[in-house]
Amino acid sequence: MEIERKYLIETPPAGYEAWSCRSIEQAYLCTDPVVRIRKEDDSFYLTYKSKGLLSREEYNLPLTREAYAHLLAKADGLVLAKSRYLCPLGSSGLTVEFDVFHGEYEGLMLAEVEFPTEEAALSFTPPDWFGRDVTFSGEYQNSRLSRCKKQ
Repeated sequence: MEIERKYLIETPPAGYEAWSCRSIEQAYLCTDPVVRIRKEDDSFYLTYKSKGLLSREEYNLPLTREAYAHLLAKADGLVLAKSRYLCPLGSSGLTVEFDVFHGEYEGLMLAEVEFPTEEAALSFTPPDWFGRDVTFSGEYQNSRLSRCKKQ
């Protein structure tokens, strides 16, 4: 089960470039339900996600580089590229996944935080640098971004 909140970021925090970072490329084979393939640095995955905004089922299966390349050629829509910076949130045990998009969505920045329970997610107070909470609108779900070009 994935339980997460998502925020639109207007101004990134100073020094975020020094945080641990991963390079991500992902594409979608289906968006209803979500079936995604992802290259994260040198790892490859196929992911299934059920419907939902705050909470949804998520299953990850490893892929080989060859299987990823084969499926990438069959993907619908845009291939999303982003740098994911990881920032621990003090003693809470939570981590901010701060995504800076490249390519078609150059300049888009989103922050996600995953939680152990829905109660923890709903009672979360975001850091000051977080912008608008877009969790419940669905407008910034990556599967939706893959279906249309940035306006």
